[in-house]
Amino acid sequence: MSETHTTARATGQAQASRLVRLRLSSLGTVIMLIVQFILGVIYNLYGTAPTSTKSIGLFSSPDLALHVILGILLFIAALGQLIRAIAVRHPLSIWLSAVGLLAILAAGFAGLGFTGSGANGASLGMSLAFAVALACYVVLVFALPSSASLPSSASPASSGGSTT
Repeated sequence: MSETHTTARATGQAQASRLVRLRLSSLGTVIMLIVQFILGVIYNLYGTAPTSTKSIGLFSSPDLALHVILGILLFIAALGQLIRAIAVRHPLSIWLSAVGLLAILAAGFAGLGFTGSGANGASLGMSLAFAVALACYVVLVFALPSSASLPSSASPASSGGSTT
């Protein structure tokens, strides 16, 4: 019976460790989203806005190019986050990671629409999708355990039970 107890504890610790890594991944995505937002604001203030008659290229300025590249990296990070959440089988993480990924995709498509037409609705769509994605990943940062909250890993010998 003690071997079963030790195995169950090891499995629980592995699950907790995966949840901590998922939390750190969420934190990384939050940081990327904030940097993405800052790049978007910089372009909004100092870049050339597209008009209904003149679109702009995605790499027409350095700050817009960084914004586009980071958007692609955000998509990859969000996809990896969802895959990680599915592997851990944590329902809240799966749902929020899926919604966050969809929001990042929506922001990307709104951004493509904005560069083509300069439509205010596309700009608003980017902002709202950003807010949804940020909310999803911030909730995960606070909902998932940190490494400090994990129980200390006790060796089988110190647990008081024998393994023989």
